[in-house]
Amino acid sequence: MLPSRFSSNGGRIVTVIRNIIKSVFYTLITNQSDCQYCCIHSQPMRWSLKIFYQTMGKIKKKFSGFLDRFFKKKRTRIGIYGPPNAGKTTLANRIARDWTGDAVGPVSEIPHETRRARKKEDIIISGANGSTLTMDIVDTPGVTTKIDYHEFLEFGMEKDEAIIRAREATEGVAEAMHWLREDINGVVYMLDSTLDPFMQVNIMMIGIIEARNLPVIIVANKIDLPDAAPGRIRSAFPQHPVVAISGLEGRNVEDLYETMLEYFG
Repeated sequence: MLPSRFSSNGGRIVTVIRNIIKSVFYTLITNQSDCQYCCIHSQPMRWSLKIFYQTMGKIKKKFSGFLDRFFKKKRTRIGIYGPPNAGKTTLANRIARDWTGDAVGPVSEIPHETRRARKKEDIIISGANGSTLTMDIVDTPGVTTKIDYHEFLEFGMEKDEAIIRAREATEGVAEAMHWLREDINGVVYMLDSTLDPFMQVNIMMIGIIEARNLPVIIVANKIDLPDAAPGRIRSAFPQHPVVAISGLEGRNVEDLYETMLEYFG
């Protein structure tokens, strides 16, 4: 499968061409704006210049959309969400390595290892039928309703270090929610299939995602563990597609990629 994944150079070439055209167009606009600015000093003309800038901004946006449609590039930004230690970064690394050869971030058994959102851009995945999807993956901090520094003391941390980690984790939750409100087009919601899915944070997050009308795929992770019960997750959220995988071992990730193409493409 790897050779076909790394055969996406054609998509990258199209991206380069499109960006070159955008750069030339934007440079022409910028030079025109600078020239007019040097010649305009009166208050009425400064107001006209402001309108000019706003108009040029709209033209840039429309031109960018035209180029995307012209080159038939499908692009979306997918947020990987879920409670702490559900395997979000493990999955993000799996996706990035499978399709680009890179990684997104480190993993740890200590909760809240990811305390700032990490983004991997221009990942192009392809399906069995030849369809493709260009996406940015955003690995978000674990979302929870309570963060207590005492939790980190159990992993051998010093008190000061645990307090700092708790504060950073709290800030990370706020950042994850900001991404969800502003910059996410679809969600992969990660759950540990060995745990009860009916936790308050899961009900809350799925409700928020539904309220934003975002497409969501629920991943029942860690099926490599003996206590895994992905059926409980399917029963808990029957209104959404559920894909059971092992992000660590890579089991069933092909099914996840096909589902992502279907729901996010």
